[in-house]
Amino acid sequence: QVVLVESGGGLVQPGGSLTLSCAASGSIFSIDSMAWYRQSPGNQRALVARIFSGGGTNYTDAVKGRFTISRDNAKNTVFLQMNSLKLEDTAVYYCFAVVRGSPLAPLGSYWGQGTQVTVSS
Repeated sequence: QVVLVESGGGLVQPGGSLTLSCAASGSIFSIDSMAWYRQSPGNQRALVARIFSGGGTNYTDAVKGRFTISRDNAKNTVFLQMNSLKLEDTAVYYCFAVVRGSPLAPLGSYWGQGTQVTVSS
């Protein structure tokens, strides 16, 4: 079993910055990818950014140039640096990881509990 623990959410004014962190722990042999999703009231959970084991990344168009995803492989941790925050970035942000628990195990997917990000003046 793998547990993802997020931190770093909070209240910020438009134009401000926040950094989210997500640490994975448990039965981990390797992490294929880690990602951040977000969900606001009345909307489906949607991908924000993803980073692969080789370092490749992709972002939803709405955050390109403002958000940066990175990871510390040694600590099984992923970060989301959010700059120039807008009102529409308000959402619960969820960490997601695709993990292999042992060399021959299939990949498993896991979610964090979510952290609230509120952008408001």
